[in-house]
Amino acid sequence: MARVLVTGARGMLGGDLCPIWRSFGYEVLETDIEDLDVRNQEKVRSVFETFQPDILLHLAAETDVDGCELRPDETYQTNTLGTRYLAMACRDSQARMVYISTASVFSGKKPTPYTEFDIPDPLSAYSGSKLAGEKIVQNLVVDHYICRAGWMFGGGAADKKFVAKIMELARSRPELKVVNDKFGTPTYTKDFAAALHTVIQRAVPGIYHLANEGTASRFEIAQAILKIGNITTCKLIPVSSAHFPLAAARPRMEAIENLMLKLLGLPSQPYWREALERYIHERLS
Repeated sequence: MARVLVTGARGMLGGDLCPIWRSFGYEVLETDIEDLDVRNQEKVRSVFETFQPDILLHLAAETDVDGCELRPDETYQTNTLGTRYLAMACRDSQARMVYISTASVFSGKKPTPYTEFDIPDPLSAYSGSKLAGEKIVQNLVVDHYICRAGWMFGGGAADKKFVAKIMELARSRPELKVVNDKFGTPTYTKDFAAALHTVIQRAVPGIYHLANEGTASRFEIAQAILKIGNITTCKLIPVSSAHFPLAAARPRMEAIENLMLKLLGLPSQPYWREALERYIHERLS
């Protein structure tokens, strides 16, 4: 039985990923900052020596985009230096490394979704730290899989992002202002976790986009949430992103296309509305 080490296992992706990967027949060791602080090189070495993983799924990261902008040194220490320590451990033990990255490594100036072959140009400390991690993994680990997600949702109670927030606020407020000039690709944690396994099985190292299919604005996603959740008491008002000043810049176009899946003849991801419907029905059931 192959051994899989997961960092950041108690986050929104890890909560869905770990049981899914166990169902594939792997021995999964779940770690989070209390068990494995990726910034501690000696701890990283110790865990690798003890568990001897065949595969590392590196989920751990600072993901509060605005918080990262205000604390760039801490952000790079976790997202970049921590990734270096893990990549060195994978190199030395010949473990395969899966590094979870983000669609926000791109500038957003392109009018259409980004593919794996477009050149990144990050706008924020968070995105810059994740791109730096990508380069480290590429340079240090031969058998690497850099997997970019879009706007992620899922994880049940661990979901603190856009979809969960809209579901909560729409039930308690008569109206919500939602941005309509930012575009991305929703990504369901369960679909993403399953796609990671598909990519690993195909065994062609490199960069992969694994978002759900389709592009949407934040406003369009909010509309879908209210419709699927049968929430009729809240009115949605479209506004520009200038209405909500934020510490970190966001790309206008953050959507990604899963081109590598198509080129390798691998299964496509479900359309984002269908994935969102599955998730909301699971939360409400």
